[in-house]
Amino acid sequence: MERLPGFRDFYPEPLPNPDVWSADARNYIFEKWRAVARRYGFREYDGPPLEPLELYTVKSGAEIVAQLYNFVDKGDRAVALRPEMTPTLARMVAAHERNYKKPIKWFALPQLFRYERQQRGRLREHFQFNADIFGEADPSADAELIALLIDTLRAFGLTANDFVIRLSSRNAWKDLYQRGTRNSERVIDPQHEYDFYQIIDKLEREEATQSEVKLAALGFSITEVKEFISAGQPTAELEFVLKNLSARGLAEFVKVDYNVIRGLAYYTGVVFEAFDKLGELRAIAGGGRYDNLVKLLSGGKVDLPGLGFGMGDVVLLELLKERKLLPQFAAKLDAFCLIEDESLRGESLRLIQQLRDAGCMADYFLTSIKPDKQFKRALELGAAYTIKLEIDAGGKLKARLKNLQTREEKLVPPYEVLTHLRIRVFKESSASYEIEDLSYLLFSEDGDSLHLQEGEPPVLRIDGVDHKIEGPRITHQNAREMLRSIASDEQFKEFEKLGMVSFLYRFKSSGQVEIKASAVNGSLSLNLRKLNH
Repeated sequence: MERLPGFRDFYPEPLPNPDVWSADARNYIFEKWRAVARRYGFREYDGPPLEPLELYTVKSGAEIVAQLYNFVDKGDRAVALRPEMTPTLARMVAAHERNYKKPIKWFALPQLFRYERQQRGRLREHFQFNADIFGEADPSADAELIALLIDTLRAFGLTANDFVIRLSSRNAWKDLYQRGTRNSERVIDPQHEYDFYQIIDKLEREEATQSEVKLAALGFSITEVKEFISAGQPTAELEFVLKNLSARGLAEFVKVDYNVIRGLAYYTGVVFEAFDKLGELRAIAGGGRYDNLVKLLSGGKVDLPGLGFGMGDVVLLELLKERKLLPQFAAKLDAFCLIEDESLRGESLRLIQQLRDAGCMADYFLTSIKPDKQFKRALELGAAYTIKLEIDAGGKLKARLKNLQTREEKLVPPYEVLTHLRIRVFKESSASYEIEDLSYLLFSEDGDSLHLQEGEPPVLRIDGVDHKIEGPRITHQNAREMLRSIASDEQFKEFEKLGMVSFLYRFKSSGQVEIKASAVNGSLSLNLRKLNH
C-alpha cells in the first residue's frame, strides 16, 4: 500500500532512495526554528489539527472549502484539517488574552493540510514555522518580526546573496484602490477591493493581458498599477521599519517592492515575503499585519492588533539543498556496549543504564550474537567508543574502552567509564573554553579541582587522579577573560597589582569554589577547588 499523493514519509538517514524525505533534515530545521525564536523571546504554543470549518470560512469565505480536507464528523459537525495556523492562534488569543502580558510573542511548528495541485515547493501537507505578535500596533513590532525572519534564514547559513525580504504595505494599496474608485465614481465595495488585491497578488504569475482585463473590469488600468509599483514610494510605516532594520545592521536583506501584496483578505498593514535571489523557487516565507482578525473571530468581543509570518519546510529544504547548506546526517552514539560474555549481561545492562541516566547515547545488541556482528553494528551506528566488560587476572570487573577513531584502548574500572565519555564529548564540542562550562565539568564529574595553566589544556582532578582534557589549550587572553568574568573589580585590581589573588565564587550552574589565580613570569594560572556543601 502506498502513501497518499502530496504526503511524505520521513526516514532516518541514510535514505533508502531519493524519493523519500529525511527525518534528520526535518529535525535539523525544527531545531533551528525553535532556537532562533527563543532567542527573540518567543514562547511555543500549539493547537488542534482539526477545527470547525467555520473558523476558515468566516475569515476567507466559502471558496476556501475547495482547498480543504473537510468532512462532517460523527457528531454532525462540519470540520476541516487546518490549512493554516493563524485562525487557530487568533481564536486561542481571543479566549485568554487577559492572562498574558502584552505584547504576546508566540511561535508554533504545525503541520498544515491543503487539497491543492501539487507542484514544485507545494505539497498537500507541510510543516511551517509560525511566529506572531499580538497587542502591539507600533511598527516596531513589524520590524522585530522581520528581523526574526531574517535571522532565522541566516541561522541556516543563508546570506544576503541568497535571499531578500520584499516589503510592501496593504495601506498603500488600499489608498490606491480608494483613489481609483473615487475617480471612477464607483461605490467602494469590500468584495471588489478583495478582488483587486487578488489580481495584484497574481501580477507576476499571470499573463499581462489577463491582468489587464481583470483590472479594467474594476475600473483600473494596468499602466497606473505598474507606475505605482515602479515608484515604490515607502509609506511612513515602511520608512520606520527600514530605519529600524538598518539600525540592526540588516538593511541589506530588505527592499520595498509593491509587487508583494499577500492574497489573504485579513492583512491590514505592512506585508512581506522572503524570496531566493535566483528566483527559482516559490516564496520562502510570507506574512504581515492583521489588526482586525482577532476582532473578527471573537465576534467583536476582543480587539487586539496582530501580525505574523509563516515559513514552510518544503521550499526551505529545497533552497538549503541547492545551496549545499545541509549538514551530513548520520547515526551517532557515544558508546556501544559489546556483550561477549553472557554471564556479564546483567552488569553490562547496569552500566548501559547508568550511561543513559547521565545523558550519554548508548546502545547494545538486545540478544546474544557473535562479537564480530556486534562490532559491525557499533560502526554502523557511528559509535565513538565500544565498551566491553571483562574480568581481569585478579578477578576484578573492568571495562575495556576502545576509541573507534584512534583505535586506542583503555582498561578502567566501570565507574570511570562515564568520566572518559564525558571528557570526550566536552572536548569535541569546545572550540574554546568558557569558565561556566569548565565549572560544570568539575561538578558533574564530582571532581576535586580544576587547574588551568596558560599554554596547557585544562586538568581535571578526580579522586586524586589528574585527567588532561585534550583539545584547545588555555591562552593568556582566554585565562585573563575567565578571571575577569568571575572576579570582582577589587579582586581583579589586586591581581593586576600583586600577580595573585584568592577568592570564593559561586557558579550559577554548579556550586561554590575557592579560586586561586597567580601570574609567574607573565604565565597565568587558575586553580578551582570545589568546596564541600
